[in-house]
Amino acid sequence: MKNSGRSWLIAAGLASGAIGVVHLVCIVVGGPAYRFFGAGERLAQRAEAGSLQPAAITFVFAVAFFVLAAYGFSGAGVLRRLPLLRTALVATAAVYLLRGLFVITEVTALAGGRAIPPRFIVFSLVSLGVGICYALGTIGAWARLRTMP
Repeated sequence: MKNSGRSWLIAAGLASGAIGVVHLVCIVVGGPAYRFFGAGERLAQRAEAGSLQPAAITFVFAVAFFVLAAYGFSGAGVLRRLPLLRTALVATAAVYLLRGLFVITEVTALAGGRAIPPRFIVFSLVSLGVGICYALGTIGAWARLRTMP
């Protein structure tokens, strides 16, 4: 069996899983992690004050990234076929790619003299890369995904 997008979808699944783990680490680290990743000062302060709200919100995001990882692995044939597989893979690729395109506005703002933390550009590039993995994997596996059990 030829690759048919399998490697791209495995890479995409691993990346989404890693992003989910980063979100869980943010819960443990608390305020400094929320600040570093751009969640906002209000959320960071609430975490430092002992509020469960930031952890609950971040946990929901972590679970969402783990679900996206599962869809990548399902498309690769590592996990059983999940419902609406092709639709979910296309939507996931689109969301990551759109998030990744923020790099254009960030670089433009930086070039215009506005202060943009370089890590935000890195986050956008990571999103763009993950989106490309989902897109290439989905395109490569498209025909196989239709007939997959």
